[in-house]
Amino acid sequence: MAKERVTIRDVAARAGVSVATASKAINDRYGVAAATVRRVHEVVAELGYESSLVARSMRIPRTGVIGILVWEIEPYSAEVLKGAAHAVREADYELLVYAAAGRAADRMGWELRYLPRLSGTLIDGAVLVTPTVESTPGSMPVVAVDSHIGSAGLPAVDSDNLGGARLATDHLLGLGHRRIGFLGRPPRDLESAHQREHGYRASLAAAGVPFDPDLVRAGGYGATDLQDAARALLELPDPPTAIFAANDVSAIASVDVALTLGLDVPRDLSVVGFDNIPESALCRPALTTVEQPLQLMGQRAVEMLLALLEGDRLADPQLRLPTRLVERDSTAAPARQAPGDPAGVHAQPAS
Repeated sequence: MAKERVTIRDVAARAGVSVATASKAINDRYGVAAATVRRVHEVVAELGYESSLVARSMRIPRTGVIGILVWEIEPYSAEVLKGAAHAVREADYELLVYAAAGRAADRMGWELRYLPRLSGTLIDGAVLVTPTVESTPGSMPVVAVDSHIGSAGLPAVDSDNLGGARLATDHLLGLGHRRIGFLGRPPRDLESAHQREHGYRASLAAAGVPFDPDLVRAGGYGATDLQDAARALLELPDPPTAIFAANDVSAIASVDVALTLGLDVPRDLSVVGFDNIPESALCRPALTTVEQPLQLMGQRAVEMLLALLEGDRLADPQLRLPTRLVERDSTAAPARQAPGDPAGVHAQPAS
């Protein structure tokens, strides 16, 4: 049988005071003797009473809670959440994590549906992880992680997606790959998705490698969508010798599909991801990837939000953090020569 919730009436009865006095003592209001305040707080601890955040928000201007809204809790957002939790550890705030249903059909504009449910009653401000709109309604402070294209007016934290994509593509080019597939990251109207594809194309152009639209596929939200996109690349008449996947989940799916097709990674196919989630080091072969500091992004976003809640002006409302290439076991020189490549110029022996 479920234990009944302790109410403020239970606290008042146990402490031998009125409900009004108990409420004043709990909320540190003027007019209650120090001994009574101590007694009420002892009873609160004894009974495990927790005041309603909604009721509290009706009494005082702030709830003391900040929200972090994510579409779903997956490896990327889980790392961002770790950083957000670290940031509130030393602050006088609590963290409320709110995850949407995760249904792809409902994804566009999800924050507009869920943010009004929390603002003004449960939370004082919000961090939105990978939002799908350019702006949010209302006056509540909001900070974005990985913002929407065109949302320059919204304070945001992201990483150097363009530079990171160039690191990944240049790494594959340096190994001798010329047919490099790109598995894009949805939704494509995120600034990061746009920048990563742009970086891929820029590196090819700088190396004098013609862009081939057949080598570009849009990834999906689910495992089946990701695998289908990777399979479409690998089953081309002239398949790529390498894939740059715009996130680690897509990269790991690409490796899985390659192994299913009887390919060896990295001898027959090199794969590079983006994010450096913990799973990238644990898969086999361990994934070469571009690290963006996900936990630091979550931490900085919350710090920016806390500053806004205190009325401070942000020194840098569009914070961009550096990326770096992490080389592991999923990349090597191509074992087969790309069509049209002069022998010995671009093709290199497999290590």
